[in-house]
Amino acid sequence: MSGPRVLVVDDEPQILRAVQMKLRGAGYVVETAATAKEALMKAGMRPPEALILDLLLPDGSGTDVCREFRRWNDAPILVLSAVGEEKEKIDALDAGADDYVTKPFSGDELLARLRAVLRRAAPSAEPVLTIGDLRIDLDKRTVKMGERPVSLTPIEYDLLRLLAENEGKLLTHPMILRAIWGPAFQEESNYLHVHVSHLRRKIEPDPARPRYLLNQAGVGYRLVDPADT
Repeated sequence: MSGPRVLVVDDEPQILRAVQMKLRGAGYVVETAATAKEALMKAGMRPPEALILDLLLPDGSGTDVCREFRRWNDAPILVLSAVGEEKEKIDALDAGADDYVTKPFSGDELLARLRAVLRRAAPSAEPVLTIGDLRIDLDKRTVKMGERPVSLTPIEYDLLRLLAENEGKLLTHPMILRAIWGPAFQEESNYLHVHVSHLRRKIEPDPARPRYLLNQAGVGYRLVDPADT
């Protein structure tokens, strides 16, 4: 039985070959493309179950591909970026990418990130979200850490729920601010940092060394199960 079909987009032949071999060795069905136009054409003809996408392509940007792909497909997108492409990474995440890997990367790291985004692709319909020892009851709007009830403000709860419903996914600062406070606040990162600090003090065993609510410097936050890190 074949694994998920993955479309890999990169204009560097050696990277395409290396990624293709690594993914096929892990049981994935792999298609490749070297340009934005070819990527969208192949994705339209045979929609992939995941997209691995370089940010800089000869005929356009990976961000534009993300944005177009997201108009008609919800499959997870993992972007490949070089060191120093911080703005491009943030733009791609805001355009719909789920996570990124920075070049140079190991094949094992890429596989781990791909498994993670595929695992998150089907959102849970369960009324209780469980992440490590953290339990979030969506119907009752209650939170427990193990057996200990956690008292949260409405904003803290909404922030935790947003991150939990996107477990493991890196959400950018503007993305979180728009979702919680609205478009007028998407540049007000200080609001977010303050509430993240308060939330960590309530859910982290050691807030100075967070294991659940992780920061990606200059980009955003993600909520993870410590057992997966």
